[in-house]
Amino acid sequence: MRRARIDRRTTETQIRLSIDLDGRGRYEVRTGIRFFDHMLELFARHGGFDLTIAATGDLDVDAHHTVEDVGIALGEAVLQALGSKRGINRAGYFVMPMDETLAVAAVDLSGRPYTVVDLPVRAAKVGDLPTELVQDFFEGFASAARANVHVKVLYGRSSHHQIEAVFKAFARALRVACAKDRRLAKMLPSTKGLL
Repeated sequence: MRRARIDRRTTETQIRLSIDLDGRGRYEVRTGIRFFDHMLELFARHGGFDLTIAATGDLDVDAHHTVEDVGIALGEAVLQALGSKRGINRAGYFVMPMDETLAVAAVDLSGRPYTVVDLPVRAAKVGDLPTELVQDFFEGFASAARANVHVKVLYGRSSHHQIEAVFKAFARALRVACAKDRRLAKMLPSTKGLL
């Protein structure tokens, strides 16, 4: 049962999140930022994760705290759900086309947080999401999940398509990284003996 529940409360945000890494892509997401909800919904569907998120934040200030803290809570949940990490692939990547856009994501559940986001969007906002916050989401996730996360848009015109392609690629890369490999069985996928 690779599931986790997180209840993260700060003076800026209150987040209740649950994830099942071996789910069927079902979701119920409410953050108060509709475009962000859409990205998290497609993350669940393309990752094959069952995901529920109920987040409230100081959106009267701006969306930064909510987006970053959801990334942190999601990273905490993934780390908790993975348990010992024995038998997982550990790393995964995916190349995602979306119409005129092509994006790539690579994830390594290495125990070492690092993030690279190369997202050359031209729009300051897509829907109600400031585009600069996409990086904050991935940095929050990588830090809390203790993972390497690299996402890059190779080319594309539409800012909407670029962000969506990145989230879909990330979901599928994470799905591969979290997946169990029967040949590894109970082995830890590291020569260091620690992840």
